[in-house]
Amino acid sequence: MSVVTVDDQITIALSVRDRHASAKWYEEMLGFSLNVHIDDAGWSEMSTNTKGVVLGLGEQAEPVPGNAVPVFGVADIAAARSALEGAGVKFDGPTETMEGMVSLASLYDPDGNALMIAQDLSKGG
Repeated sequence: MSVVTVDDQITIALSVRDRHASAKWYEEMLGFSLNVHIDDAGWSEMSTNTKGVVLGLGEQAEPVPGNAVPVFGVADIAAARSALEGAGVKFDGPTETMEGMVSLASLYDPDGNALMIAQDLSKGG
């Protein structure tokens, strides 16, 4: 039995130097389509060719290759985090919220692999 139920979307987040250039590359080379550029947050999202899988591009001055982080959507991030912490899962700092957009929390699996959970706030959730 799982501690947390996730929704029907997974986002794979990558750090990139230039989101706009990267988005263009993913469109031209892999046929992905741009969903949104959120310049204030340094974030872009693209639909991949796999149903339910989104590519997130987070802008960083010096991205490190091999930095993919799966981001699992949850209906209620506070409840999900509480359940995971209750089961002994280690989190990296507090939950971060961008009002009207998203709430995010970074956590680690038993081997130290970084993951995130996210609640979409743009749909009134």
